Formats: sequence, structure tokens, C-alpha cells
Amino acid sequence: MAGERPGTTISAWRPTVPGIAEVFHAHFTEHAYPAHTHDTWDLMILDGGSVDFALDRHRHGMTAGSTVLLLPPGVTHDGRTVTPAGFRKRVLYLDTTVLPEHLVGSAVDGPVLDDELLRHRVHQLHTSLGHPGDAFEAESRLALIRERLHEHLDTLAPVPSAGRSDRLAGRLRELLDSRISVGMSLREAAAVLDAHPSHLIRCFTRRYGLPPHAYLTGRRVDRARRLLLAGERPAGVAVAVGFHDQAHLHRHFVRHLGTTPARYARRRDRS
Repeated sequence: MAGERPGTTISAWRPTVPGIAEVFHAHFTEHAYPAHTHDTWDLMILDGGSVDFALDRHRHGMTAGSTVLLLPPGVTHDGRTVTPAGFRKRVLYLDTTVLPEHLVGSAVDGPVLDDELLRHRVHQLHTSLGHPGDAFEAESRLALIRERLHEHLDTLAPVPSAGRSDRLAGRLRELLDSRISVGMSLREAAAVLDAHPSHLIRCFTRRYGLPPHAYLTGRRVDRARRLLLAGERPAGVAVAVGFHDQAHLHRHFVRHLGTTPARYARRRDRS
């Protein structure tokens, strides 16, 4: 029975973020996909190498760099390695709640998007998907990616006035402040505030200088500091302030304060 080809590495999982059906990371040194279709949108970036593919009987090429590949659902495509070194790719399989099917034609006309900002945002989303507990951040990043893809597919919505945007940002901050420990999804916030998710993120960032997921993380770190200085143990603090687990608290605590929760707590004892 044929097995995995030498040099091939694959990882795949289904995250909890609504709209993402699967995350797929792979390194292929010698591989050719047969012609096939998906019922999802395939959003791919290359971390190395090149690929050659056909979409709707037209051939295209893509090389690692600032480009992003968007393959629409229901359209036949294939793919193959170009050089002996193969290629390394990261793919998000997005369902039609992220991008509607009526945009398929636009995607077929231009599947390779040369957009450094979009490529960076896709990379950031993959990074957040690799950390348990960062679902709110991942959901926020997906909303911005969705908006950027809509720009490429020529379906931008009108921008509301600044006054309403500021009021919306304030309401979102109040909502986040009331849910620091239990958290909430971006989809929930959008439903409560009757606003589009990507518009919520932009209003909040413009008003407060950071995206809502970063604001919520900072509030949780602040609350963790107070509990640690009160003598609580890091494992219990992590759960109490809304982090997924102690490792999740540790990562963000070090990023914010340059030290670990345990060392921060020991400084209290020395004082």
C-alpha cells in the first residue's frame, strides 16, 4: 500500500472559530493534486517554494512572498509542485458564511492576490489559531481578512459616520468590561450591538488605539496582576480572569510585563 511520500509533513485540525471548517499545514516535496472541488473557500499562503495549478481550466502559478491564493467553492482545480524542494503551505478552509457564493466568479477571474497586508493578516490568524484560548483574537482577525477579501472582490460596504462609530466603540468597551472573566465571541458582540463584526473592530481600534481582543487581554492581565499580588496561585488566577489555562496566562503575561506570573508573585513576597 502506498504511504506518505518522503519529505511530506501534514497537520490539520478544526478550530472552534465560526466560519473556519479546517486548518491545514503541509510541506510537499513531490505531490500533484488531481482535479477536484471543495464546498469551501480555500485561502492559502506559501511559506516556501512555488506551486502550479489550474482553476476552471486556466493555469496559474504562485511563489512564496506577498501573495495569497483564494480558490472558490465548487470550481474544479488541481495543484502540483514546481521544483524538487517542493512547497510549504498554510490553508484555511472557509465556509460560505465568511464569503458568499455569488462572489465565486470574481475569485475565478483573479485567484492570486498580490496583497502584503492580506498575507500578513492571514499569517497572524494562523498564529492565533495555534494557541488555545485565543479564539476571540482569531475571530477578530478573520473578520478583517473577510473585509479585505471583499475589497478585492469589489463588494465594499459604505462607511458609517464617525459619531456613530465612536458610540458603537464605547458600547463594545462596556460590553467587554462586563464580560472580562467569561468572555464572548465577536459574533455575539456583533449580534448584541447590531453591527457587522469587521466594522466593530475598526470602530473600536480607531477610538481606543488597539483592537478589542487586545483590549480584553490587557484587562485580564491587569486583573491577574491584582490577584497574584493578593497571594492567589497562577493556575487559579488564569481561570478566574478568563484565560484558557495557566499556559495561556503565562504567554500573555510575559508579553505584557516581561516576566512570568510566578516571578511576579514572588516579588510581592520579597516586598
